[in-house]
Amino acid sequence: MERDAWLKSDFREGAFVLRAGGAWRVHSAAALDTTLEALDPGAAHLARIDLGEVESLDSAGAWLLLRTERALTERGLEVTVENIRPEIEPLLRKVEETSGTAPPAKRRRRHRGHGYRDFARRVGESTVWILLQVSELVGFLGLVTVTAGRTLRHPSRLRLVSLVNHMDQTGVTALPIVGLISLLIGVVLAYQAIDLLRQFAAEFYTVRAVTVGVLRELGILLTSIIVAGRSGSAFTAEIGTMKVNEEVDAMRTLGLDPVEILVLPRLFALVIVLPLLGFYANFMGLVGGAAMSWFLLDTPLPVFVHQFQAALFGWTFWLGPIKAPFFAAVIAIIGCYQGFKVSESAESVGRLTTVSVVESIFLVIVLDAGFSIVFSYLHV
Repeated sequence: MERDAWLKSDFREGAFVLRAGGAWRVHSAAALDTTLEALDPGAAHLARIDLGEVESLDSAGAWLLLRTERALTERGLEVTVENIRPEIEPLLRKVEETSGTAPPAKRRRRHRGHGYRDFARRVGESTVWILLQVSELVGFLGLVTVTAGRTLRHPSRLRLVSLVNHMDQTGVTALPIVGLISLLIGVVLAYQAIDLLRQFAAEFYTVRAVTVGVLRELGILLTSIIVAGRSGSAFTAEIGTMKVNEEVDAMRTLGLDPVEILVLPRLFALVIVLPLLGFYANFMGLVGGAAMSWFLLDTPLPVFVHQFQAALFGWTFWLGPIKAPFFAAVIAIIGCYQGFKVSESAESVGRLTTVSVVESIFLVIVLDAGFSIVFSYLHV
């Protein structure tokens, strides 16, 4: 006849010893759980769990033992499990595998005084992961470049219907949100410039400040961020859904190139429409600045236009269009690359769509900073 489950703890040679015995089954789980929660290993660095007298157990008992081992490990103790009887070991290991608990060998390494090792390990793993991501992205960029070159040598391979469709989705349908945000940014920029310049009785320079701010930086940068959040995420979600539905694999089986069919139309469409969206954003930003100048400074439209023309020195008007194709290429390539990385799950589609937006916006801002440094060095 099986004995009731019991648990004893004591200290031996500086180690916290936990002895278990009897039948660890579900009817004893509540009492055992209360006892286990009250365990106090004190200042011990080592813990031993002796299962030599455990006569039987079910999944509830096995889970309680594994939870106790994990709890002691998380307190910083080096835990060893001893005297596991052959008749209970299979169930104990099965519960360990299905509960997602880390293997005991890995857990034993985690003890006090090694926090710096864990930190160094995490830094190293993150560095390797970033380098692998960069390597894969550069490889994908090379693949897209080679495919684009082959398509440009044979223009008949380009799917014009898909190209025009993506131009409509990324360009025409984006006009309302791009126009509204650019208009409001122009209003805010003019208001802040007036508020600041008024302290120096220099409100006359408000139009120039708005013109330079919108044309050189804010117009194309905000447009690229909007497009990254709107179209870049759509690219990832569309290609990712095709991966989940095995449509990409079907293309390869039929001898079709997924990069040529799925990536190039999106890339070319964005490279074409983003400069046009940038022009539109610049215009709406200047309209907002003109409205705020008229409202706060009583600046009539002809005067605003005259000062606007005076502010168009050098390359001011052309800096946005110069940067736009590079921003478009970054957004399209990142969006498509993350789409191809999707595994066969809906969770992967959502996660990589978020990653796509974050990476696109980050790289666009980094690229814009690089352009600013180069233009400053060239005195442009």
